[in-house]
Amino acid sequence: MTPHTGAMGHRNDSLRAARLRAGWRSMEAAAAALQAHGQRLLDDPHFTVAARTWRRWEGGAPGWPPEDTALVLHDALGRWPEDLGFTAPAGWIRPEAHQEDDMKRRTFVNVTAAALMPGPVATQHVDPALIDYFQQQLEGHYRADMFLGPHDLIGPVSAQYQLIDKLVRSAKGETRRGLLRVGAAYAALVGWLYQDAGDLGAAAFWRGITQEIAARSRDPHLVGYSLVNLAQVRTDLGDGHGVIDLCEAALDDDRIVPKVRIMAMQQQAHGASLTGDRTAVDRLIDTADGLLSRVDDDLPWGNACRRTPGYLEVQRATCYGRLGLGREAESLWAQVLDAVPATARRDRGVYLARHATAAAGAREPEHAVEIARAAAEIAAETRSARMLRELATLERAMRPWQDAPVGRDLAEILAPVTEGA
Repeated sequence: MTPHTGAMGHRNDSLRAARLRAGWRSMEAAAAALQAHGQRLLDDPHFTVAARTWRRWEGGAPGWPPEDTALVLHDALGRWPEDLGFTAPAGWIRPEAHQEDDMKRRTFVNVTAAALMPGPVATQHVDPALIDYFQQQLEGHYRADMFLGPHDLIGPVSAQYQLIDKLVRSAKGETRRGLLRVGAAYAALVGWLYQDAGDLGAAAFWRGITQEIAARSRDPHLVGYSLVNLAQVRTDLGDGHGVIDLCEAALDDDRIVPKVRIMAMQQQAHGASLTGDRTAVDRLIDTADGLLSRVDDDLPWGNACRRTPGYLEVQRATCYGRLGLGREAESLWAQVLDAVPATARRDRGVYLARHATAAAGAREPEHAVEIARAAAEIAAETRSARMLRELATLERAMRPWQDAPVGRDLAEILAPVTEGA
């Protein structure tokens, strides 16, 4: 049977999304634009792309384009054919593969260099007032993260961490312990920024740095916080049992303040949702909710439980969505989003994407697409990998309607942000 793009056939949605993102509203327009692009790129007036060829590419069996066409597709759309829904032939190695490997190595070297400074360094006087200075800067970074997202902050925050690490080597007594505590908070923030940017390897590295400094500080609250940080990475890796192990280790210490207990319990609820345990999710979040009124510490980190409206219900709604409880999750998100301020734009985008997925799970595809429109606008601004991952989850939840008008509407809405993500 010849593949086609009608309602009953299969469709290459990856190439279609790339076409729409490029502004080519029809397959005929796409073929003409790619032909013109190829003639310029290859300096070959005989390079051609027929409209029927593009129609085949967007069908269910696009095959593999000739080598020069593959190069033109990449130059025009920013992606190689295997990322555009084509089936790569055996032995295909895209030209920049080796360059990507080199880039990954350089990136990891840069990540570690920002955290691990060779010593010893020249001794200097360290004034205790610097602790308060770094704590104030940290609060500013937390606020900036709400507006900017991860990419603009990774450099400045990791540079300040490196300065703190340098000062710790000269500081003594309580000043040294205070700098270790604030340094751990900076390392945790860098880890979070990498996690939000989608680099789980770098995130895990910085979470490990957080745990090392927390242990050196001898601060039980910070040690518990560092374990919750590690559990966050495990959550993104989909390792529910690993999340539960780390959170239980944090909760084993009776000395930790209520804020850390709340953080550990809500993260353990995420682990429980990954293992399919709805009863544990509700028990953990309800218990954490009973501790909220007891949060009264002045620790500069981990204040999301006080700063984020409906913090624990956000966690519950996320867990419900992961458990496939579409209607319950959809109802919770509707309540939570009413309380999220416009200034918390990045978090609002994540919540909207989860709300849309819950609506799809509740068999309300039109409502899901309506919500997704606002989420896509925020994703285009922040380029948060966490938000893009939520939108990819939404796409999967909407697959039952992919050939219906509502599915095509969603593809068009998400094309500018999911293409190349």
